[in-house]
Amino acid sequence: MKIPIELAIDLLHLATDGTLATHSETVPGYPFATAVPHVPDEAHRPVFCISRLAEHTRNILADTRVSYALTQPGAADVQAAPRMTMVGDVEPLEPSSALVERFLRYQPSAEPLLALDFSFFRLTPQRVRYIGGVGKMGWLEATDWHTLATLAPEEEQLVLRELVASQGRRPRLLGVDRYGIDIEIGEHRQRHRFPNGPLAAQDIETTIRRMFLALP
Repeated sequence: MKIPIELAIDLLHLATDGTLATHSETVPGYPFATAVPHVPDEAHRPVFCISRLAEHTRNILADTRVSYALTQPGAADVQAAPRMTMVGDVEPLEPSSALVERFLRYQPSAEPLLALDFSFFRLTPQRVRYIGGVGKMGWLEATDWHTLATLAPEEEQLVLRELVASQGRRPRLLGVDRYGIDIEIGEHRQRHRFPNGPLAAQDIETTIRRMFLALP
């Protein structure tokens, strides 16, 4: 079944964390799975901020091949809810200041960790298995992911600053890309997909203003 990649993007942006499975160094031949938070980068790849002392980090440094499983937040029945598994390679990342700023908008509790032994890593998908519910499933390939339209982090910063200047800080703006915008109202994250996306960079701000007018 052909899965629209926008469904996978939406889930990646809605979920705050997932389960990362690595190849165990301590128990060779067995997978080691652990819960970790993530933030999607401008190309919709999960970025992690993890301790160099953690078991899963040591596993990654020995073997970059991983799986990362995500489920729709708040789902009462995970077998009926949208979910996906990203299969790919995780490698250390030297983030730009714009990417660090983006990461901390989504995961502000990570800020004190940056003064410790925590470092950034990024997952590059090779295949993604998306399940939207019973009978609604399919694979997305690396080429689907790697050819997505992107908005540079520096361009995103400009858009967000203009929106804050005109709209204020409510709702709280987390991030924007060419397919949609992520906001937080109360403690709940929302993903609002753009109609007719991906949008050209110059059309994003106007589209978001219209969308905000429709918010309750």
